[in-house]
Amino acid sequence: MSPSKQNNQIATRNAPPRASAMLESLRGLGYSTAAALADIIDNSISAGATTVDIKFNWKEKSSNIYILDNGSGMSDQELESAMTLGNKNPLDERSPHDLGRFGMGLKTASFSQCKRLTVASRKNGVNSCLRWDLDLLTANPDIGWVLIEGPAPGSEDLPGKLESLGHGTIVIWEILDRIVTESFTVNDFLALMEEQVERHLAMVFHRLLEGHHPKLRLNLNGKKIEAWDPFLSGHPAKPWTSPVQRHMTSCGGIEVQCHVLPHRDKLTDREYEINGGPGGWNAQQGFYVYRNQRLLVAGGWLGLGQSRAWNREEPHRLARIRLDIPNTADTDWKIDVKKSVARPPVALRPWLTSMATDTRERARRVFAYRGSPTNINAGTPIEQAWKVERTSKGIRYRIDEAHPSIAAVLDDATSTQKDLIISMLRVIEETVPVQKIWLDTAEQKETPVTSFASSSDEAVLKVMKTLFRNMVIRKGMDIADARARLACTDPFQNFPHLIAQLSEPES
Repeated sequence: MSPSKQNNQIATRNAPPRASAMLESLRGLGYSTAAALADIIDNSISAGATTVDIKFNWKEKSSNIYILDNGSGMSDQELESAMTLGNKNPLDERSPHDLGRFGMGLKTASFSQCKRLTVASRKNGVNSCLRWDLDLLTANPDIGWVLIEGPAPGSEDLPGKLESLGHGTIVIWEILDRIVTESFTVNDFLALMEEQVERHLAMVFHRLLEGHHPKLRLNLNGKKIEAWDPFLSGHPAKPWTSPVQRHMTSCGGIEVQCHVLPHRDKLTDREYEINGGPGGWNAQQGFYVYRNQRLLVAGGWLGLGQSRAWNREEPHRLARIRLDIPNTADTDWKIDVKKSVARPPVALRPWLTSMATDTRERARRVFAYRGSPTNINAGTPIEQAWKVERTSKGIRYRIDEAHPSIAAVLDDATSTQKDLIISMLRVIEETVPVQKIWLDTAEQKETPVTSFASSSDEAVLKVMKTLFRNMVIRKGMDIADARARLACTDPFQNFPHLIAQLSEPES
């Protein structure tokens, strides 16, 4: 086409993209299957759906996945608009409850997983059905941006699932070339569904799924997806939750609530496994950014830090921060088309950094002391058996001779015995396997077992009675004071039910 001059001698050319090449390029945006499904579910929620059924159908190379909702449905004209790329300007004003932005999610999420996308919708008793077929466009490069009416041959039964609903939409993925790859088996298909998709959706939509009257029900191959709450709300061992803090910006209000989760010692094995989250405890620390209660970013520190950006580090694994933004703040927060990236505006960074610094320090203290010091908020400090000394040559860990168990031995010892005991303690101090502990912790992603974590109540009570007798008989403390002393002595403060059993010791 030759150039033309229009609009006061401005030379212009018409350069439409080739449909097959453009759509193939959009397939490389990097969606996981779980993230792509979450984008489709966003559209269902925006359409007012209260139930969404996701079905994985294994048929080897002919496998398909469909998402069926009971939302408001679309007319034929509305469906054509929804199937058109770029049908929505991200700068346009949206409903406060809209979870979309770019007008691309349905198409880009679907094409990242499949070559054939069929969408059927029912509204006011009328059904409409359109599909994209990338193989057809590739085989006919000059055909243009052609939408095909109706389902693909052999798939006519899938849109028929709408007949049982007064209104709703079904999104069908076929030719799953990005999922069912070479050597992919039914076991891989099931693992993808159960280990990745279910866990991701349980996390992303947990605030809509939880409660006695949830706003949304998600079913995966007929099984209800249960919410995964990153913040262990209501757990009795949770050491700290901040009040909700609000900050007004030009784009609307921001809400933040900080959480420190319980140490592993305070959780059952099942609770520990579940609450690590899809990425594990270290990966799940940090900010959880929500828009309209839908999770956008799960973990990470958003590039914040005091002198440099924070990384995910073991001591801060128990820190999680809920952050809610309105959908009017998408541009300021640089929300991407996959809804997987958020970057706080410069004006908010000091405020967020301050709260995160406090939360990280609280989490570090719980991690370091296994959740035991009562003075994480306020109260009587816990007497620790080890103390930290910072010297010009580095940090040293020393045994505190004032600790009740150490002091009891030293008080009963003769001068010679006392020298031997102090020498023994010094050898222990100088041979603590710090590097081995650090390496084991880094490799195993968990701290070594201490604080009687693997001991029976009987074993703990035996040690406790020895100290209790020393306090009451030798030092003349009354029973109430001795119990109170043990209640603020590491590690006995973890066993209040055993302290309550202590009574008058035998002489």
